[in-house]
Amino acid sequence: MLKVVLFKLTLALFGAVVTVTASPTPYNYVLKETFEPSKEWVKHKQAPPDHEITLRISLAQPRLSELEQHLYAVSNPESARYGQHLSKEQVQELSAPSADALEALNSWLYSHGFDVHSADELDRSPSLDWVKVKTTVQQAEEMLNTTYHVWKHTSAGEFLVRTTSWSVPDFLSEHIDLVHPTTMFSSRFRAQAATFRLSEKEPGLSVVASIPSSEPLAVDPSCNNTITPTCVLELYNATQYKVQAPDKSKIAISSYLGEFANIADLEQFYSLLRPEAINTSFTLISINGKDAEIFHDYRFTLLQIGGQNNQTLSEAGAEADLDTQYAFGVAFPIPAVVFTTAGSPPFIPDFGTPTDSNEPYLNWLDFVLAQDNIPQTISSSYGDDEQTVPVSFAKKVCSGFARLGARGISVMVSSGDGGVGDNDPNPATQTCFTNNGKNETRFIPGFPASCPFVTAVGGTVNVPEVAVKSFGSGGGFSNIFSRPKFQNSAVLPFLKSIGNTNKGFFNPNGRAIPDVAAQGDNVEIVFRGRRSLIGGTSAASPIFAGIVALLNDARIAAGKPSLGFLNPLIYGKASKAFNDITIGSNPGCGTEGFSCAIGWDAVTGFGTPNFGLLQEIVLRDG
Repeated sequence: MLKVVLFKLTLALFGAVVTVTASPTPYNYVLKETFEPSKEWVKHKQAPPDHEITLRISLAQPRLSELEQHLYAVSNPESARYGQHLSKEQVQELSAPSADALEALNSWLYSHGFDVHSADELDRSPSLDWVKVKTTVQQAEEMLNTTYHVWKHTSAGEFLVRTTSWSVPDFLSEHIDLVHPTTMFSSRFRAQAATFRLSEKEPGLSVVASIPSSEPLAVDPSCNNTITPTCVLELYNATQYKVQAPDKSKIAISSYLGEFANIADLEQFYSLLRPEAINTSFTLISINGKDAEIFHDYRFTLLQIGGQNNQTLSEAGAEADLDTQYAFGVAFPIPAVVFTTAGSPPFIPDFGTPTDSNEPYLNWLDFVLAQDNIPQTISSSYGDDEQTVPVSFAKKVCSGFARLGARGISVMVSSGDGGVGDNDPNPATQTCFTNNGKNETRFIPGFPASCPFVTAVGGTVNVPEVAVKSFGSGGGFSNIFSRPKFQNSAVLPFLKSIGNTNKGFFNPNGRAIPDVAAQGDNVEIVFRGRRSLIGGTSAASPIFAGIVALLNDARIAAGKPSLGFLNPLIYGKASKAFNDITIGSNPGCGTEGFSCAIGWDAVTGFGTPNFGLLQEIVLRDG
């Protein structure tokens, strides 16, 4: 049994290390990381020395492998510990750095003039594995033995203050995993409904194709051209389920990049497509930093993590509207939460020196992991091309998802809308080039879908379902994370079946994507007061999350814990509880990509959920 030991900040610990002079000290520096940004980023000019930045310094977590062992033990239905999720304090203990690391860090920071006893100057995470310090470019350059520049994105016109390499003193090298912002050039962090195909037509008024009479599920014919919450419940065999313990679990979506979930749109959506949800109440909690302000008479809880809550109808976000309407519409009446997190606003060098922001996943994970109670089911529809994410950053974020899983939280993410990379099957016009200076053509998986500790959701369309056609369901293999053992029995036969197809374009030993799928096109939403159709795996992730929330409700009502990290269950006992998708492919990078197959494939994973079968399985164990 894991012993709970709470890490505490003590004056004795920090006082023991403050023995150096509070002035910069000559150090022997060790290069920690170099990173080549994509060719879309062009060096604009040297960063102004007085430009303010907040450095986030991540310390190594020596017990991370132990945390992962606990995660698998509580997530595998074959384990005697299945469902025995860790507490917040246990996860914090396993995530903590060593005392030597804390001493070395404090000595270094003190030598650069920081008061290591001050909570105002040093903002430490509960596990002490992160510390945030506000500084200037000039001081950051001294601390990291580097030079910052302003970089411009040629197509987006955005600016970032970044460097391409950074170093730390030799006595710190083994203790520091990551410093941010340094080499993170997030060129395409976006909602995974990049096409957003908002339709001008009135949804659901005509049937463009009929469903064969042999189709075993009773699905309304209109679902073949317009997806609604009712269609989702019919397709995935959940129409008969009634939520039993709505006061004991929650479902959440994460919103970034100034995307606002509009309440008027949600209410109109409910009135049209989920009338039983009309006029239900929710609590809105607006959080900035460590302060909270509570508002009442809303349908969901809003946790504002430096983000905003703009309710101007003309500024409603299509992504946020989609996420709330489908995650909450499918899971109703399970209480719902919206996390709105400040994204990475561009640095505009012509308008003074605004504070450069951190990437949103770090802000979000910091906040969520510090909470005592976290929604059991979470969906996120945002991501980057994996190759734009430095390895150190990707691993740190991924470890945060592992910590959530260990606490019994199921996290779904969109697999991406670019097929195996860019949606382009034409070798002459494809844009899947490596950013390692070699300009090689390689498939480009998405992140965080490539993290093994999230459930990546691909896209389908039509009834009977096939792989989505108007864009490519994101799929492939990670170039950062190796394939976890639980994937072997499903992925190795797929790799054998494709032989040498696309050989050299992907890493056959990488974490395989996606895990599952759900409807991802012709999805009806209300956007800025209008009924519209939208497409993207951003629809698939909240839809799948809605089904998972119902499964969590069934378990909790039966006196069982939440499902937590889903993938060992999906690749194990539940692998046959999905509607296998065998038609379609995900073109890109000058190829036809991968093709759907019997069993798991790199287009739709195991397929779409059959709630009835999954319910039987999840009520059997743990």
